[in-house]
Amino acid sequence: MRWTPATLLFFAFAVPSVCAQRNSDCLVCHGQQGLTDTAGHSVSIDAQRQKTSVHGSLPCTGCHTDIKGYPHPTRVATVNCSVCHSDEAKDVSASIHAQAAANVCTACHGDPHAIVPVKDPQSPVYALNIPRTCGSCHANPQMARKFGLPNVYSMYMDSIHGLALTKDGLLVAASCTSCHGTHRILSHTNADSRTYRANIPDTCGTCHAGPKASYFAGIHGQLLKAGDTDAPVCSNCHTAHQIARVETASWQEQTSSTCGSCHKQNYATYLDTFHAQISALSYVETAHCWNCHRHHDILLASDPHSSVAPANLIATCGQCHQGANASFVTFHPHADPMDAQSFPALHFAAIFMNLLLLGVFGFFGLHTILWFIRSAFDRREGGGPSGGA
Repeated sequence: MRWTPATLLFFAFAVPSVCAQRNSDCLVCHGQQGLTDTAGHSVSIDAQRQKTSVHGSLPCTGCHTDIKGYPHPTRVATVNCSVCHSDEAKDVSASIHAQAAANVCTACHGDPHAIVPVKDPQSPVYALNIPRTCGSCHANPQMARKFGLPNVYSMYMDSIHGLALTKDGLLVAASCTSCHGTHRILSHTNADSRTYRANIPDTCGTCHAGPKASYFAGIHGQLLKAGDTDAPVCSNCHTAHQIARVETASWQEQTSSTCGSCHKQNYATYLDTFHAQISALSYVETAHCWNCHRHHDILLASDPHSSVAPANLIATCGQCHQGANASFVTFHPHADPMDAQSFPALHFAAIFMNLLLLGVFGFFGLHTILWFIRSAFDRREGGGPSGGA
């Protein structure tokens, strides 16, 4: 809370003027368990929890400013949290949550009479509790249908971030607020949002500073800086909520197809190689895109610092192929047999091999058909394939 001059004046003069009644007077009625209003809503307050809450030192009329005495109106005005929490209220009013819920503050912070500090493990917005709090809406099928949202809660809980936070208890692990912010949560289509496409590297980079630096040193980051909105960002390769450990075999097996979603032609030629074919048989120890092109600091082959620059190919291939030499690296991993201009020898060799295969299979296919025809005539004339009885 920011203590502005207006806030100080409010507590110095306004609160005492309406606070003729003590909290204990209010709790004579509201301290009773099961107390409800005329609409059936609970208006019962746990006196002990209220006393130990962050608002415990405030008078009831400090928030319920329309109550001047007893008896008070049957329907009291909605509490205006912005009187004290002006900065937070301003952020929430601009957020996407302001459009989705009327009681945004209590939806996240819980019972307003029992709010505890954020660092208290009992707080709904304590780091370990954030996923469950956000999941109360984002795992709700009705909310998902209403706003057209996927069940991101279950995706997150199965991710490396979710497991690190909820299973291992690592408070440094990314939670919902780490990526989306706290009060000023904006749609990912808003250019000011932390999850807007162009802002994702900076958002992820608040924790992953090393990969962020490598990314912006690479061609993808350079393109993004140059204003290319189609340039890949972290979520293109790692997804947004279902982020997995990169050491797992399942993740490594699908990385090439992930790269191929953008680099379709290179992926098609990669699939023709020995590397791709044994990878399809679930062999992890084979070359994937990142083995040759690196992970984040991917550079053009024309860049002398690139791992696939001609001068660096022996070292790159030598990571797996010991004894690789200049002759070895003349192999082109993305050669296209259909490209006669770039690979004329390969193109005509492929045509020759295809014609040879067609000729061999055609000849023996015709031979087999004629053999069956001849056998059928022999059976009809002589009762057997040799013409005998």
